[in-house]
Amino acid sequence: MKSTDQNLNVLAAAHDVLLTPFGLDELRLRKTLDTMCTHGIDYADLYFQFTKSESWLLEESIVKTGSFCIEQGVGVRAVSGDKTAFSYSDEISEHALSDAAMVTRAIARQGSEDKKFISGFRKNIYNPLYLPIDPLVSLETTQKIKLLERVEVLARSKDQRVIQVIAGLAAEYDIILVARSDGLMASDIRPLVRLSVTVVVEQNGRRETGSSSGGGRYSYDYFSNTLVEKYVSEAVNSALVNLDSCSAPAGLMAVVLGPGWPGILLHEAIGHGLEGDFNRKGSSAFSGRIGERVAAKGVTVLDDGTIQNRRGSLNIDDEGNPSQCTTLIEDGILKSYIQDTMNARLMNMPITGNARRESFAHLPMPRMTNTYMLGGTVNPEEILASVKDGLYAVNFSGGQVDITSGKFVFSASEAYMIENGKITYPIKGATLIGNGPDILNHVSLIGNDMKLDPGVGVCGKEGQSVPVGVGQPTLLIDSMTVGGTG
Repeated sequence: MKSTDQNLNVLAAAHDVLLTPFGLDELRLRKTLDTMCTHGIDYADLYFQFTKSESWLLEESIVKTGSFCIEQGVGVRAVSGDKTAFSYSDEISEHALSDAAMVTRAIARQGSEDKKFISGFRKNIYNPLYLPIDPLVSLETTQKIKLLERVEVLARSKDQRVIQVIAGLAAEYDIILVARSDGLMASDIRPLVRLSVTVVVEQNGRRETGSSSGGGRYSYDYFSNTLVEKYVSEAVNSALVNLDSCSAPAGLMAVVLGPGWPGILLHEAIGHGLEGDFNRKGSSAFSGRIGERVAAKGVTVLDDGTIQNRRGSLNIDDEGNPSQCTTLIEDGILKSYIQDTMNARLMNMPITGNARRESFAHLPMPRMTNTYMLGGTVNPEEILASVKDGLYAVNFSGGQVDITSGKFVFSASEAYMIENGKITYPIKGATLIGNGPDILNHVSLIGNDMKLDPGVGVCGKEGQSVPVGVGQPTLLIDSMTVGGTG
């Protein structure tokens, strides 16, 4: 199907779900926006959303939980300078729109002559990154249960030390429609699926856990037998490795970060500090540093929402702007921030298509999509061989960061010691502690194995969660503080 045809089909589907059943049409949306604009605001938008989601959980050899949820509503926003008025309703109706539109009075510019009226909507045309499918109906209920049961059978067949298996399956079907005071109307249909596996192993009274998962903007068909086997093997292997682990040492040492999911450290410690709102307010460690060196040579970081079928990708952001690939850091030089419409306008910078919101009941703000570091030229084996004594962090379980200072703390869920250039024994309880901008300047070797995560990222900011992607190649950080108990 041509991209133009798909765009029109998506827009028609959005009308059929979000407008027509409630007696709304484009004329009514224009009148609402015109009413809001009589208050002399800079910008206004209407954000309609319908979301259908489900989740299944297998534990103790039975499917214990199955949930299904439908949510729909509309968010109405007006912006004047740096002030925002916002109202939302889980009732989609002409009455709800009229009531919500009245919030603009709170930020009205009295006597303003700057009134904008819409003669008609122009439609946003984009090249689709994923199919507008409903993943919930792509597999029968009995098949979903069998998929989870297959995960457990596979996991237990891997090793007799597996004593517990937890498997989760989730999907979301999201339809949005954005109507703006500048005359743009845009819509998107966003599928999302995820399969997760956690296993517990036991040996000589010691228990350890391992996990793996993945997904993206697909139907359930994405989880082929080969992929399910991969997730299960990773989870079991991770748990078994932890059975043989020793307590992590503590101190200053060289740290090698593995490719893929360890990019979550990059996301948290550096990515959030590059979001436009923090920099406009001067609360980021990167504020006012465009054009300056903020990282070692060779470090190039992108935020790319245009990768096909990725968890963090979007055809359009939640303001209707096309998603794009933005170079944030190039060869160590800070080039750009991540922007939504309001912060870009106030900072006199380009919009980057990064306005995101958890739902119609939340305000959009600048957020990451898929954030990753480009690969270098060094083989990963050479990087490991160059380390006399250090830590090799393969996977992370979580962490936190202070945006203002850039300080972070991350817990490694799978890590090994490096001795004389070779990986020796696994360790547990390792915590990586540092400062994002400082760590970027201690990157000395960049691998040629750039890898994206398997599709599991969830980003939290100001109480809102959105799906994201991360990635990086193998990296050597010359010196980093490691917290441990050994």
